[in-house]
Amino acid sequence: MRPRDRTRPVGLVLALVGVVDASYLTWIKLAHLQALCTSAGGCETVNTSAYSEIHGIPIALIGLTAYLALAALFAFENRTPLLQDYAPLAIFGLALTGTLYSAYLTYVELFVLHAVCPYCVTSALLITGIFILSVVRLARGPLGAAMD
Repeated sequence: MRPRDRTRPVGLVLALVGVVDASYLTWIKLAHLQALCTSAGGCETVNTSAYSEIHGIPIALIGLTAYLALAALFAFENRTPLLQDYAPLAIFGLALTGTLYSAYLTYVELFVLHAVCPYCVTSALLITGIFILSVVRLARGPLGAAMD
């Protein structure tokens, strides 16, 4: 009997926490509210900066969409042969893109805005964790999928 692969449920939990984080950031952005932030946080500076949107679309909404897609892929990847074959690669692609963009946004926070949003840092850590899990899963190859 093979041990169960824990990367899928861990990935799902990380994606769902990302959904909560990105939902909150989207809500405060669209409702023009101030984030609940520690005194050391720069939530307001980051959330109202020009870098918080792309062509009028909040970055948080784009992140929410990505986390929802990741959660769906983790949750349903064993439901059909097509998802079994391609979900790990799709998860890797989304997580890689998210990690690279989060690295860029972290650079902007630190060196352009000189303000750090704890919610944004949380999102960057979550997507990086999902990316690391996706690399582990791809490195395992078909064996990893067979262990679920």
